[in-house]
Amino acid sequence: MRQIVVTAIVGAALFSLVACAEKKSPAPTAAERGKYLVTISGCHDCHTPKVEGPGGKPVLDDKRLLSGHPEKAPFPSWTPDDIKQRNAMALTNPMLTAWAGPWGVSFAANLTPDKETGIAEWSEASFIQALRTGKHQGQPNGRNILPPMPWEVFKAMTDDDVKAIFAYLRSLPAVKNQVPLPVVPGAAPEAKP
Repeated sequence: MRQIVVTAIVGAALFSLVACAEKKSPAPTAAERGKYLVTISGCHDCHTPKVEGPGGKPVLDDKRLLSGHPEKAPFPSWTPDDIKQRNAMALTNPMLTAWAGPWGVSFAANLTPDKETGIAEWSEASFIQALRTGKHQGQPNGRNILPPMPWEVFKAMTDDDVKAIFAYLRSLPAVKNQVPLPVVPGAAPEAKP
């Protein structure tokens, strides 16, 4: 009888181990996968404003995640003399949200789902098209997406990956922030105070 009880206990334990081993983690949602892709792709580097953290180190402003260049923040300017005098091909502001170079001045876009200032009006198809073609809002005759945005990197991603990024961006809290329009070369004013 004792041997039967021991065998039953060992059998139950083995069954439990096998059942636990076969359980798989649930697949991430599209938005969870998108958050992962946004994080490893460095999107926050330029699209999220920074605030001063411990010891003065800049950290992401978690109240303005992916909201782009703050509308009233200063931005750099650049002239061809910067290459000769400062050895600078491009200049940026301290938050990395605005860049100036031979292309003019470019500003990181507001990627939150704000209806007036973000990407709420973009369709998934136009988002994919923008990242595949390097054209703003995916419009064939639209302006080019400007440096330093590495849109070419996204051409290597699958449509499912780009759709996951779009799903994540749509899940963010909307942040009202009207990012300035790009400044064309030669018209770049001195940096705002």
